[in-house]
Amino acid sequence: VQLQASGGGLVQAGGSLRLSCAASGRTFNRYGWGWFRQAPGKEREFVASVNWSGDNTYYAEFAKGRFTISRDAANNMVFLQMNDLKPEDTAVYYCAARWGTMDHQQREYHYWGQGTQVTVSS
Repeated sequence: VQLQASGGGLVQAGGSLRLSCAASGRTFNRYGWGWFRQAPGKEREFVASVNWSGDNTYYAEFAKGRFTISRDAANNMVFLQMNDLKPEDTAVYYCAARWGTMDHQQREYHYWGQGTQVTVSS
């Protein structure tokens, strides 16, 4: 199983980025998906999660209203649309997958991507 995250980059405050996570290696029906991030000097934290069908989502408080997680089940893709980015959003963003329901706890996830760097300048 491989998860490949992409779409990170350098953006000014107030800008937008769309992260993508491509999954391969198996059929991902009935998998929950999550995005997490780790800023320099900080622990990795939950950002957002989506269930296998894409019709149920959950967000960290800081992500509500600015970030949107979505799922393309046909192509084994998960996305994180990030709007109104702030310098404090600067981090490496990771996608993750787990068998079963979505979850906000990173210890519940079985598969992880390599991360994509997001840098927001002020």
